[in-house]
Amino acid sequence: MSLSSVPTSPASPSADLRGVPVVPGVRYGPVIRPGRSVQVDELPSEPDLDESNRAAEVGRFSAAAAAVAERLRERAAHASGAASEVLGATAMLAQDRAWLGAAEKRINQGAPATRATIEAVAQFADLFTQMGGLMAERVTDLHDIRDRVLAELSGLPEPGVPVPDVPSILCAHDLAPADTAGLDPSLVVGLATALGGPTSHTAIIARQLGIPCVVAVAGLDDVAAGVQILVDGTRGTVTVEPDPAQARAAVQRSDETAAATANWSGPGATSDGHPVTILANVQDAAAAWAARDVPAEGVGLFRTEFCFLNRDTEPTVEEQAGVYGEVLEAFAGRRVVIRTLDAGSDKPLKFARQVEEENPALGVRGIRIAEANPELLTRQLEAIAVAAERTGNTPWVMAPMIATAQEAGAFAEQVRAHGLTPGVMIEVPAAALLADQILAQVDFLSIGTNDLAQYTMAADRMSSELATLTDPWQPAVLMLVDMAARAGMKAGKRVGVCGEAAADPLLACVLAGLGVSSLSAAAAAVRAVGAKVASVTAQQCREAAQAVLAAASAGEARAAAHAVLE
Repeated sequence: MSLSSVPTSPASPSADLRGVPVVPGVRYGPVIRPGRSVQVDELPSEPDLDESNRAAEVGRFSAAAAAVAERLRERAAHASGAASEVLGATAMLAQDRAWLGAAEKRINQGAPATRATIEAVAQFADLFTQMGGLMAERVTDLHDIRDRVLAELSGLPEPGVPVPDVPSILCAHDLAPADTAGLDPSLVVGLATALGGPTSHTAIIARQLGIPCVVAVAGLDDVAAGVQILVDGTRGTVTVEPDPAQARAAVQRSDETAAATANWSGPGATSDGHPVTILANVQDAAAAWAARDVPAEGVGLFRTEFCFLNRDTEPTVEEQAGVYGEVLEAFAGRRVVIRTLDAGSDKPLKFARQVEEENPALGVRGIRIAEANPELLTRQLEAIAVAAERTGNTPWVMAPMIATAQEAGAFAEQVRAHGLTPGVMIEVPAAALLADQILAQVDFLSIGTNDLAQYTMAADRMSSELATLTDPWQPAVLMLVDMAARAGMKAGKRVGVCGEAAADPLLACVLAGLGVSSLSAAAAAVRAVGAKVASVTAQQCREAAQAVLAAASAGEARAAAHAVLE
């Protein structure tokens, strides 16, 4: 995380800064900013090491990196859901042998540990940036790890977010997962970043915490700590030094809407009774039990990577069955949709056969890993079947990154052989275009709008410069959703959405109007989505969907939906 350009002067009074809305809600308060990291360009120049001191310096560096990784693992163990998954992945990166080896090589050539850390991280940050896609997402994580290792080597406090005395708005150029995951939503009541996109780690964790959030905000770096701002996570604006009375009134209106939302108890349906199932996304048993506290009707996306990542060996069938069984028990008698292992790219597996790729985001990830590692999928399906038998709750099972009907058919055959219900993710434009053929092979579809937007728009979902392109409101993305939904209605099979688009209450109504039968979102978003769908008729949803499909841009699409639904 680079915070070298901390702002020194406030923006002009009553300035309206625009960004990409991520988590709805309105909050007013003073700006806080992350603590000053070790400044790379301010570190003292150190001479090369004598050969006799190099081994000890390697040990000092290794101990610092290990300490950082251990602290991240501890924080992951005390977190849940997306926060735990993200922190665990960052801890893995902190101990990745590629960049650690590059740093150790430099130390053995005479570079002090601080210089070796900086140069090794710069090497891999450049490489990840060139790769683009999901790998570019890890550059922020790399810089955060660099700053933590440098602080450890220099005997300085770890960088991070200060704990405010009063409810405040956290503003930053960018935020590392380790910073976002540990936020107290009672004190950090709003988030705004200059970088990031609607599917960045910051956005995903903000949704889990329910903190109003706007990302990719132009001009945010010029807003100083202490300045009063109004963050509107519904409109995607940050107002600098607004009129205090007007700001408090806007917060009150938002709170009144939230209070009405809090009374929604399900089941999901429009005001005239058209059913739209509202489900929750979970990563582990803790997240599943937390989701039971909201009126989710089941689990629409159980991400199974959590029990595979940060391990040197593959979890056994028994270990996997235990994890899956806990989630099935949490939602006994309700639908649970399990996604098979979605690793590769930025989530490598130490125990799988994977080659180094120039562009991992378009490489061997998701179901494609099973080509070279068929036993991984076989054992996972066996474990799911064992968990189903033990709990009496038989889940639906879907594969990620399916691109052809042949892939769908091969997967479905294996799933049915274990007595389970097969489906696939629609994340690749080819799968949306072939939705009718794929539905001839499987029993349901689930649309992952995060990757679908990235691949449809040929835009890295982590790029703040391209955040408007990866916005799920893009008409081209919604046209593919429409194609898949219509194929589902024609085949009489269910088509859901489990990407971050399902967490946007307004967009949820549009998706229902397109014919989507279920919406699966972070537990924190379930009530807002259900309440919004319940406030409109099915006809309004259909009219909003048609207006959105006729729009020329994401902004026009939002405005068109507002005109029909608000």
